[in-house]
Amino acid sequence: MKSSDPESVFYIHSDEDEDVEKGSDKEGDDDGNDSDYSDASSVESHIQNRPSSYNTSWPQSYRQSIDIYSTIASPSIGFMGTPSLSRLGGSFLSSSLTLTRRHTPEVLPTLVKPLLPTDEKHQEQQQQQHQSSYGLLPPPIPTRKSSAKKILTPDQKPSGVSHELPLSQQCSYGQAVLNGVNVLCGVGILSTSYAAKEGGWMGLSILFIYAVLAWYTGVLLRYCLDSQPGLETYPDIGQAAFGTAGRLAVSIILYVELYAACVEYITLESDNLSALFPNAYLSIGGFVLDSHHLFALMATAAVLPTLLLRDLRILSYISAGGVLASILVVLCLFWVGLVDQVGFQNDGTLLKLSTLPVAIGLYGFCYSGHAVFPNIYTSMANPSQYPSVLLTTFGVCTLMYAGVAVMGYTMFGESTQSQFTLNLPHDLVASKIAVWTTVVNPFTKYALTMTPVAMCLEELIPSNHRKSQMYGILIRTALVISTLLVGLTIPFFGLVLSLIGSLFTMLVTLILPCACFLSILKGKVTRLQVVLCILIIIVGVVSSVFGTFSALSRIIEELRS
Repeated sequence: MKSSDPESVFYIHSDEDEDVEKGSDKEGDDDGNDSDYSDASSVESHIQNRPSSYNTSWPQSYRQSIDIYSTIASPSIGFMGTPSLSRLGGSFLSSSLTLTRRHTPEVLPTLVKPLLPTDEKHQEQQQQQHQSSYGLLPPPIPTRKSSAKKILTPDQKPSGVSHELPLSQQCSYGQAVLNGVNVLCGVGILSTSYAAKEGGWMGLSILFIYAVLAWYTGVLLRYCLDSQPGLETYPDIGQAAFGTAGRLAVSIILYVELYAACVEYITLESDNLSALFPNAYLSIGGFVLDSHHLFALMATAAVLPTLLLRDLRILSYISAGGVLASILVVLCLFWVGLVDQVGFQNDGTLLKLSTLPVAIGLYGFCYSGHAVFPNIYTSMANPSQYPSVLLTTFGVCTLMYAGVAVMGYTMFGESTQSQFTLNLPHDLVASKIAVWTTVVNPFTKYALTMTPVAMCLEELIPSNHRKSQMYGILIRTALVISTLLVGLTIPFFGLVLSLIGSLFTMLVTLILPCACFLSILKGKVTRLQVVLCILIIIVGVVSSVFGTFSALSRIIEELRS
């Protein structure tokens, strides 16, 4: 399908425009032309009179970079644009933004909505279902219209041919669930057994409580997005709720969380590879690197080139296998316990109040996917299925988390380590499969996770230097090296994971969605919804304070010992 010049042709989505078009056809071609020009001028006037754009403030690259990270983006959206682009560094950003203007709703959020059309009766039925199924949620706000109408500039002649929007950004129910599970079920699954050991069996109930609360706050993001035109991402929601300061705060929190996840990838590689090859070392000029430092350095050297790739689509598709990798690791744990007769013989402890805050952070980290949920919602072909998509996603992930927690804790008891793969007997085939799957997976995840951070920093490069490839390379290299240094300085996988979950995930998952919802939709929510949001905020704040203090205390204690 040939596309028109993006600078002179726009698309809007409105059922009313279709009615106008039909009426103008009946009155004749001349009247129809006048109607088209009238529609065009009215829409252009609406665009000019819109409130301040949510996509002109830093970071502008958030939508595309998170799409790459979550494998939502269309195959037509490459990391550096078209294959003919050869510049690195600063050109990463410029080419990506140019492509985003043409293929994503980042710059024209209210004009390009490639969603499937739905008739009015179907929408009314869906609204009634939402009202009956989700009584604690506000009345459904009409979702984005999917009918597209071509708007011509005055120097163009209207055509009777209708051009449909590309459907590359549409995401089916199954694809949305897969993307959600792929993002949600990450390295946190390795530590749920350790969380069960730290909190005891009663502490496992926190996992299910967080699952329910995180699902609800994830749905709240949908109503925030639908409240105003132009909202597409989490930073957009922060700006709509609290202005530019809100956008900056939300963006920084999300980027720091992604950066911290990359630090954990380095620690993960170092721990598992050194467990496989404990006697490995490197001696250079009298300077000796033990297995932990050696494999951390090797992992860093291996992931650095992936962050400099021109096109991350291949890594994006491979990382989609993260769902299969998580399932495979869980099956290997079950196989080792049942078939290889390691056994499920440890009774465990009912409750551990002294170390429960560490478990709180670990369980909280398991649901750190809210940064991606707005992108999933805006990419869906049928947005009304979004609550069901989240319900399925959280259900699948929670079952996997709980299964690993129960199996790992009953298998290894009080000797359970921060990653259950470190407890598996290394002479068993299933153990080797689990460990090597755990080792290989981060090599594809690292670049996808760090790319949003790199792109947001590249936006800060002065415009007269953005065409230079050196700045982008230096930024990305510095980010990778810094994750190595942080990982070697604080090599405590479980405690750092608990710190991330307590400090950042509680903000992103529980506190900010409720705060933004109350701020954006104030006056339109019921008392029950206000009370519920306040309770969730209190839970998030209390969990964050206790979890952060406990994790930091344990980290400082470990560093001193």
